[in-house]
Amino acid sequence: MNEKPVVLCIVGPTACGKTALSVAAALALNGEIVSADAVAAYRGLDIGSAKPNVSERKGVPHHLIDCAEITDDSFTVSTFRSLARDAIEGIHSRGKLPIVVGGSGLYLDAIFADMRFSAPSDTDVRASIENEYDTDRNAVFEALKRSDPVTAARLHPNDKRRVVRAMEVYRITGKSFSELNASFETAQQEDDTYRSVRIGLNMDRSLLYERINERVEQMIADGLVEEAFHLFDLGYTPDRYRAMQSIGYAELIDVYRDTDTIENAIERIKLNTRHFAKRQITWFKRNRSTIWFDPLRTPTEEIISKITEYINGHTDNN
Repeated sequence: MNEKPVVLCIVGPTACGKTALSVAAALALNGEIVSADAVAAYRGLDIGSAKPNVSERKGVPHHLIDCAEITDDSFTVSTFRSLARDAIEGIHSRGKLPIVVGGSGLYLDAIFADMRFSAPSDTDVRASIENEYDTDRNAVFEALKRSDPVTAARLHPNDKRRVVRAMEVYRITGKSFSELNASFETAQQEDDTYRSVRIGLNMDRSLLYERINERVEQMIADGLVEEAFHLFDLGYTPDRYRAMQSIGYAELIDVYRDTDTIENAIERIKLNTRHFAKRQITWFKRNRSTIWFDPLRTPTEEIISKITEYINGHTDNN
């Protein structure tokens, strides 16, 4: 019998039903939820992060939501790992099942693996790239796209610290940042602390994209523009704070500044969210231990029944 504490993980692309399943699973299995969502961690980013409201949580405790300030650019994967492990230990101590749910793959993997990003650094090289970035950030970002398209795909051009760091690594080593860190299988080797049971949700791509488009329209109806503009009024703009570079906020700054139309911004939010979902699927599919379900084809009760079997070790992962 494996005596390591069990942690249930529910992963998948945005708009695939992770929140609903996680709450249902928590109610059925005496669990508490740990959010692995890099945007929901920030206070004030409510509508754009699709943060579950009080009604949607149905009384289930949620951890690592609203645990960081927008102004806190020091909130990192390492910070998240420490907070998440503390939350998991607390849940276990109460005799409950920790359920980690979210679409931020790096955050989730960091809980279980000692992911050390030990790429080399050189202060002179970094200073040179910072000067180039300050002169023409778009040129530096285009150079990153050519040398490391994988890393560029997950960064915003205004994210100076990460863009400069990725270019620094490339110039020092001649290898992309993603290549060095993507000894992915090695990085994902779990330590001996927990036994994770990973459940993935996915569906036909065209149906997923329809759901994403509908979700964006609902966010607009729920007040996403007003939420973003209020934050911009407070000085929380994408060029100042990394949190505001999140999808749903970054696209609206040009509308706020009267350099774009709301119609264009909404279409870009939809497009960027669809691209993000595609990257999420690619990331989560790399973990071969994940057990996948289509929530449109498999009833929630059946998925929870299967989860119980996997937790108890009664079913093999085919």
